[in-house]
Amino acid sequence: MKNILVPIIIIISLFILSFLPAGKVTVFMIGDSTMADKPTEDNPERGWGQMFPLFFDTTIVIENHAKNGRSTKTFISENRWQKVFEKLKPGDYVIIQFGHNDQSKEKIERYTSPEDYRKSLIKFVNETLEKKGKPILCTPIVRRRFDEKGNFYDTHGVYPDIVREVAKEFNVPLIDMHKQSEELLCESGPDSSKKLFLWIEPGVYKLLPQGKKDNTHFSEFGALKMAELAVEEIKKLNLDLKNYLKK
Repeated sequence: MKNILVPIIIIISLFILSFLPAGKVTVFMIGDSTMADKPTEDNPERGWGQMFPLFFDTTIVIENHAKNGRSTKTFISENRWQKVFEKLKPGDYVIIQFGHNDQSKEKIERYTSPEDYRKSLIKFVNETLEKKGKPILCTPIVRRRFDEKGNFYDTHGVYPDIVREVAKEFNVPLIDMHKQSEELLCESGPDSSKKLFLWIEPGVYKLLPQGKKDNTHFSEFGALKMAELAVEEIKKLNLDLKNYLKK
C-alpha cells in the first residue's frame, strides 16, 4: 500500500503546483550610467532606470542592472549579462540600452566597434529569446549638444542606427530614446535643457562643492522626463508591459 501511495502523492502534488501562480514577471534593465541607479544622499544625479519603477504597480518586479561606465563589451566581459541571463525566466522582459561608452574610442577598455556592438546586441536578444524572455531594444539617449547658433547636433554616430537595424532584423520592439530625447532637447532649447542634466551651481551639494556642468548625465527632473519618454513609447507600441503601469 505504501508503495502505491508515494507515486499518487507525487502526482497530486505536481497537479496542485501546476495551478499555483508563477513568480512575478521581472523587468531586467541593462545599460550604462544614463540608466543606472545612483546614490541618493547629497547627490543630484539620477539614471532614468532609477525613476522607471515609479510608473509601475507592485505586480511586477524591476531589477536595474545598468552600471556606470559600461559598454556592451564590458557588460559581457564582467559577467554582468551572465548574471541576468541565469535569472531570466519565461515571460520576463530585458530592456537593453548601450552606446555612450561603446563609442568611446579614447577609452580602449570600453570601446566597442560598430560591428562588435551589433554582435553584442544580437547576443542579448537571442539569449533572452532562448529563455523565452521578451527583449526590448533602446537607442542611447542624446547628449546635450548645441552649436553657437543654438542648433542641436548629435554625437552618437552610427550606433543608434545599429540598434534600429537589429530591432527590425529580429522583429524586436524598439524604444527610440535617441529620437524622443532629441525632440525633447530641441523643444527645450539650449537654456531650458540644462535642467534635464547636471548643471549644478557651486555650494549646493557637499559632494559637488565647485558645482558641475555635465551634458550627459541627468538631474532627478531629467531622469524622470526620460523615464516618461520610455513609458510613452511602451504605450504607443502597445507592449504587454503597459498592463503593469499604474492606472
